Amino acid sequence: MRYVDAGVDISRSEQAKDRIRRVASRTFTRGVLGGIGSFGALFALDSKRWKEPVLVSSADGVGTKLKVAAATGIHSTVGADLVNHCVNDILTMGAEPLFFLDYLAMSRMDPEIVEQLVEGMTRACHDTGCALVGGETAELPDTYAAGEYDLAGFIVGAVERSRIMKAGAVRAGDLLLALPSLGLHTNGYSLARKLIFVTAGLAPDAYVAEIGNKIGAELLMPHRCYWPMLKKTIAEGWLSGLAHITGGGIPGNLPRVLPRGTQAVIELGSWPVLPIFSYLARLGQIERDELLRIFNLGVGMILVVPPAHLRSVESELKRRREKFYRIGEMRNADSRKSQVVFTGALPI
Repeated sequence: MRYVDAGVDISRSEQAKDRIRRVASRTFTRGVLGGIGSFGALFALDSKRWKEPVLVSSADGVGTKLKVAAATGIHSTVGADLVNHCVNDILTMGAEPLFFLDYLAMSRMDPEIVEQLVEGMTRACHDTGCALVGGETAELPDTYAAGEYDLAGFIVGAVERSRIMKAGAVRAGDLLLALPSLGLHTNGYSLARKLIFVTAGLAPDAYVAEIGNKIGAELLMPHRCYWPMLKKTIAEGWLSGLAHITGGGIPGNLPRVLPRGTQAVIELGSWPVLPIFSYLARLGQIERDELLRIFNLGVGMILVVPPAHLRSVESELKRRREKFYRIGEMRNADSRKSQVVFTGALPI
């Protein structure tokens, strides 16, 4: 027997890897040593630029948004989503992205799909100044059904030790600014897919007047990357905290960057909730607290800003023509745990 008889085609895998090498090399920065293909990737920190660098790492995936990509045949967007999600995660520590690696496993290696995925990753890496230095591809016919694949990303960044953002820097009186998302980003898709494709029985190319878009295209709206618009704000030390709003929504993510004995008081209705979330809430008759725990509801990143720096932060965001919303403030709390308190009504 040959390996191909067991479902693994080495020649096809090599074709996919050749496409990866060709596309990924466009992202190489000055710190990258060597090319793709070695057993490990090498990256050199600029000793003249960094005084006391601390490496910051993170790993994540795209979840069942991959099933939407498969249903529509559009794969480059989830490739970019993967990079952006990881960049945003280390951004909350004040870290600059340096290099990125991916893991791609498929039932059957498809060079065209691989090229789409890598094109999306390289585009996102290029936009953030991050190098795609390598990764792993695996053909696993007995693990994934035909046409399915999984995608994971691993990022490494750096921050000066003195610039690391820590929860202890947040104080009562700090203001909360929200930067908008473009949609679900990469969370809540298991419920969204069930409501849309099972409950409502829609096809990916179905147009939904309530959201003004085809439902497949709406579900593939990009996961925004907030590094380009925040790097100066972070470098200037104008923030006391940053929270990336992913799985768990605002109540599950904002407390991760808050010290004990504080509470974030957030006014519902202080930012616009995107139509896709209103549509999903109606389809599933989802209660308010459940919505807040599942979806980002239009908020992709929350900035915790000391009052002394509020004008500077807002001016910088306006200069970059970035929308933002004042959604609340920090207060002291009796509880030893950090918490989020919502006031007002959710405009859905």
